[in-house]
Amino acid sequence: MRHLILIAAAVSVLAACSQQRPASAPTDGEAVRQRAIDAQTARRRTGAEVQDRALNRVIRTVYLCDNGERLSVDFDNPRAMATIRNSSGEAVDLYQERAADGIWYKASAYELRGKGILATWTADGRQPTECRAID
Repeated sequence: MRHLILIAAAVSVLAACSQQRPASAPTDGEAVRQRAIDAQTARRRTGAEVQDRALNRVIRTVYLCDNGERLSVDFDNPRAMATIRNSSGEAVDLYQERAADGIWYKASAYELRGKGILATWTADGRQPTECRAID
């Protein structure tokens, strides 16, 4: 009886190993390579797609400043403005200005300017402080 079970198991393993792959999944090197390229291309975004997504949504960034202040900034790109909340919960809306390079938002005595992860924050009546994006 034990031999019959072993033989049945061996036959099922051999049958499973001998099954052929479906025609839709060729195994030659060129076809496999092409499938990998197609998969990468499908995942890759063009620069225009990335820019369009960034320009048509709100992006939140948190900055830590040299004066100890923590700023939470919501860049509302469709409305061309940024809402800045400081460590004590105060909020101010700044409006986007045309910058040669980077970002520039201002309103009355407030201003946020920067490029990349670095920015300078100027608040009403205080000295400008350097800030670094952490999120």
